Amino acid sequence: MNQAPPERHHPGAFLVWCVAVSTYLLAVFHRSSLAVAGLAASQRFDISAAQLASFTMLQLLVYAAMQVPVGLLVDRFGPRAVMLSGTVVLVLAQIGFGFANSYELAVLARIFVGIGDALTFVCVLRLISSWFAPRQIPLITQITGPIGQVGAIVAAAPMTYALGTLGWTRSYVLAAALSLVAAVAVLLLVRDEPGRRTVRGSALSWSNIRSSLGASWAQPGTRLGFWIHFTTQFSSNVLGLLWGFPFFVRGENTSEAFANALLTIMVLAVIAAGPVLGWFVAAYPWHRSTLVLAIIWSMMFVWALVLLWPGDAPRWMLVVLVIVVGVGGPASMVGFDLGRTSNPTERLGGVTGLINQGGFVASLVLVVAIGLILDAATPGTSAAYTPEAFTLAMSFQYILWAVGLLQIWRYRRKTRARLLRDDPDRWGRFAGRDVS
Repeated sequence: MNQAPPERHHPGAFLVWCVAVSTYLLAVFHRSSLAVAGLAASQRFDISAAQLASFTMLQLLVYAAMQVPVGLLVDRFGPRAVMLSGTVVLVLAQIGFGFANSYELAVLARIFVGIGDALTFVCVLRLISSWFAPRQIPLITQITGPIGQVGAIVAAAPMTYALGTLGWTRSYVLAAALSLVAAVAVLLLVRDEPGRRTVRGSALSWSNIRSSLGASWAQPGTRLGFWIHFTTQFSSNVLGLLWGFPFFVRGENTSEAFANALLTIMVLAVIAAGPVLGWFVAAYPWHRSTLVLAIIWSMMFVWALVLLWPGDAPRWMLVVLVIVVGVGGPASMVGFDLGRTSNPTERLGGVTGLINQGGFVASLVLVVAIGLILDAATPGTSAAYTPEAFTLAMSFQYILWAVGLLQIWRYRRKTRARLLRDDPDRWGRFAGRDVS
């Protein structure tokens, strides 16, 4: 049986967390290590732009598809074993990518990078739930997400320098060595729970999997968490991963330098907003979904101003846009907290995997939809997309927001009713007379 949540963090909690979050940061580093190597990859493998983009798309698809299986593995074998396995997979995958001399082998290596990446994040959240006090968990979780995303920033300069001085193979082998160090740290310093190095759950059988996932999905808090993650994350993901730079340069006629500055500001907004949202969730857990709704409406409002502005939007408005959209990233983490407070500890891995699919599914749908709309709105086979084409393409976000908001409103009431029913003393105190 899993231990009851502690009243305060256990001795050693911050050591375990530091090792786990550093391992997650390195996983994001590996995920993003191709971002500055596009030209080198095109030359090394003699591939087109579409083939180069397939590296990122396949990696994200694998990451999203792996979330539920990874959650089940964490519930069965414990976070330490799964995180260690993921780190080893990343080491081997990056070495393979460094030595790959054909497009097919490179694609295979990047798929395994996606697998190793997927094996990390769920483990970090499970460790936080086991080592920290309930009131600390939202804040630590919100800090964890932005720290991990720093990996995307720190990947740029070191990989650019390494590729220019060491060459392709040595650069990726050196990157792999970083996670080898992390694997040793996980092996020696991480424990699944205070007083227990390893925790094992029920055996994985089809009946147990159906039962566990069915019980988790039956909880309205799990579904609310999924739709919060779905609705808050896709706008920042799509700007940061693929379409932000083209939108600002082609759609709003900014300079390339200003477009890069806007994307940097968005990342800084993610980092700054995380602790603030974590404090709010810990202090006012009854109003978690209210906070999320306010952020979603803010994103919709600012996007409407930018897209409907006659001509190019003012530069200050674009700065406001990336700040508000950036806050949507840590807002998606609120979904995990709703899943945590709606399910027992032994199911948290599967619950986290279910919720974590939401934002990535929405992001993939939006990435593809924007590309299709841009192609349809642009004459011939030209890639010279117009501002009008970008306005039409970016407006597709409102379809996803409409679906997400409808589901959030639907499951928000059900979640509140279930929490009050299951623990009226705790949640009644937070709710006061507002129990709707």
